[in-house]
Amino acid sequence: MDEERQLNQVEDLGFINPVSMEEDPDELFPGDAGTLPPEVRRTLVRLLQRRVLFADKNSAQWRTLLENQQLIESRLHDLFVRLVVDHDRGIAYKYQVRSEELDVPILLKEDPYNRAETLVMVHLRTVFQRERTVGETTARVDVEELEQTVLTYFNPEDPNIAKAQQEIRTATARLVKEGLIEEETAGRYRITPLVEVVMSTEKLGELSQWLRSRADGAGGAESVGAE
Repeated sequence: MDEERQLNQVEDLGFINPVSMEEDPDELFPGDAGTLPPEVRRTLVRLLQRRVLFADKNSAQWRTLLENQQLIESRLHDLFVRLVVDHDRGIAYKYQVRSEELDVPILLKEDPYNRAETLVMVHLRTVFQRERTVGETTARVDVEELEQTVLTYFNPEDPNIAKAQQEIRTATARLVKEGLIEEETAGRYRITPLVEVVMSTEKLGELSQWLRSRADGAGGAESVGAE
C-alpha cells in the first residue's frame, strides 16, 4: 500500500519511472531514441550500404520501401541524399545532393570510372540494349566473351596483353561490387538494369562512335572515361 502511494506521488510530481527494455517493445537496444520500425531501419541501412536495391532480389525490403517511401526519403534528405525509385526497372538507388548555393557535406564517395571500367560498361550496355530490343527480359554475358571483346577496345599496338586482361578483370570485379552485373555461375554474369542508369543511351552512343572512329585510325583508348 505504501509502495502504491509513493508511485502515485511520483506521478503527481510529473516524473516518469524508467521502463526496462523488456517492458518497452519499441526500444531495440539500450538508449534507443529511434522512431522507425525495425524493418524500416533495416531497409534504410541497406540503401545506405549498397548502391542499389533490386525489387526481385530484395522483395521484402522493396515492399517495405514502397510502403514507407516518404518516410525513408525524409531520413535520407536529412543527410543531403536523394532517393530514386525506378518502378519500371525494379531498382532503387541513391545519389549525393550537390549544390553551389548550399554548404553540403559529402557523405557518399563517388569514384569516377577509369578507362577499363568504362570500356567494360560499353560492352555490357551494348549487350543489355541488344537483348532488350529483341524482347529479352534478361541479358547475360560470359567472362571470355566480355574479356575478348573489351580487349579489342584497347590499343592494338600495346604488346602487354596480360596487363590489359588484368585491368579488365579488376574492372569487372568493381562492377560486380556496385551491382551492375551479378555472377550467376562461375564465369557467367547477368547484366542488371542499373547499367542503363550509369551509362545513358546518349553516353553509350558517344563512346561507341569514338571507338569506331578509333578503330578506323590509330591510337589507343587512353582518354576514355565515364562520369
